[in-house]
Amino acid sequence: MSCSDKPRSNGNSASPDAPAVEVYAVYGAEPEIQAYAMAKYSRSSLSMKESLKEITQQKAEKFLNTFYFQYGHRSIADLAHIALAIERLSILAAIAIADEQRWDGQERSTRYQDFKKSGYFTPDFSEDEQARTVYCETIESLFAEYESLSQRMFECLAGITPKPAEMKQEAYERTLRARAFDISRYLLPLATNTSLGEIVNARTLESQVAHLLAHTHKEVRYLGELLKRAAISPAYNVNQESLRELVEQIRAVSPELAARAEQELLREVRVAPTLVKYADPNVYELQTRAELRKAAGELMGNAPVAPAKMVDLLDEEPLEVELATTLLYEHSHYPYRQVREGVEAAGENIRREIIDLGLRHRGKHDEMLRAFCAGQKFRFDILMDVGGFRDMHRHRRCVQIGQGFTTKHGYDAPEELEPAGAQKGYDAAMRRAAAAVEQLAVRGGTEAPENSQYAIPLGFRKRTLFKMDFAEVVYISELRSGPAGHISYRKVAWAMYEAVAQKYPALAKFFRVTDVREPVDLLKR
Repeated sequence: MSCSDKPRSNGNSASPDAPAVEVYAVYGAEPEIQAYAMAKYSRSSLSMKESLKEITQQKAEKFLNTFYFQYGHRSIADLAHIALAIERLSILAAIAIADEQRWDGQERSTRYQDFKKSGYFTPDFSEDEQARTVYCETIESLFAEYESLSQRMFECLAGITPKPAEMKQEAYERTLRARAFDISRYLLPLATNTSLGEIVNARTLESQVAHLLAHTHKEVRYLGELLKRAAISPAYNVNQESLRELVEQIRAVSPELAARAEQELLREVRVAPTLVKYADPNVYELQTRAELRKAAGELMGNAPVAPAKMVDLLDEEPLEVELATTLLYEHSHYPYRQVREGVEAAGENIRREIIDLGLRHRGKHDEMLRAFCAGQKFRFDILMDVGGFRDMHRHRRCVQIGQGFTTKHGYDAPEELEPAGAQKGYDAAMRRAAAAVEQLAVRGGTEAPENSQYAIPLGFRKRTLFKMDFAEVVYISELRSGPAGHISYRKVAWAMYEAVAQKYPALAKFFRVTDVREPVDLLKR
């Protein structure tokens, strides 16, 4: 071994043969300063520790303004990770917040929490008091039905599910209440208040804010403003009270030292004062949405919605056909196959005009619309209840193109309702809600159709296009068919597996799925 080949020592190891590599976690640096320190690896020979000692907030802001905004080095913002809490927003808005492929977060669970005390969001009905009254009565009626059904199903399940001797009473009741909530959640309206937390990098937050500010619903646009404000305003310091108490103790000993401690320990921290401050409504989305909606309406006319399977594995097709169809699919309530038939019948010129509409207003820094994420082998047009969709929505490694909320596709009903004698009451509640949604959609302000959607219960169906590779099909099918899951998405996962197995029989053996037709022990869920 030559001298140059000998193992190096970092000077800190007890062994002379230890490698010079050093690995350490970093704690306490503000997100933008941390991003600057990491970005310096490509521009400086300093170590992370040396960089962090050298950097101030002013230096970081100057650097980011130059390289991020002027030079367009957008990847720098990927290095600044931010934790945000969003509380007392509607389920509808939470779906919009979570509709980001590079998003990590958690929302309140309808399985483990009782939502009867959550309250609900009331949109602006522009002084139409009658519309407001219809809305509030509808929401409160749904909550009353939800509370009643939750208790009724718990009692019914307890009556048919004996408690094992080794199981504690508390665990037994908790498990059955979770199952009861799985059933009653179908009645929860999209207006229901929820809370969620997200951890995203600054670039994702910037694009998320721009997307939310261009949303169709006023509540969601306001949330975009609040997210932006949270990023550039002083953040909540979990240690604020204990640190302030410490400063006061120091003050009793040394006022001068306390002043320094207060400056260091209690200073305001803004998580992304630079990287998110220029986030504005995405004009590309706004302008394109209006034109694609018009194009979809002109192409499909008033054609009735064709019957469709819960899960439809689509056929391969030319890329131009897929792009044009997907662009219009999002702005309609028709099955993918029905939209594709219209696109194919319209001819090549119309097809290319539709694609052009999707790109005509794209700005210099705009990513293409999600509809252009095309070419995946496995594409599923899925029609399922909104509650189950919220669980499927968490899968980030696939492309999701969602249609709007509607009552046009009807609703699902849990099979446990009939044995419990709750079917008639459930059906009546869903019919009343659908009638109210239809009434609200034609009155109550400039965003009446959008406002009416808040009264839609989670049991009504929503159509979404899921595009993915083979590994993701297997992952979703295996994970979501498991006996611990909700029957809504278990059926979808099983149908995805069956569709692939029918089209590619040789691949079926690679799926480790659970047959949803097999009985499930409710106490093991």
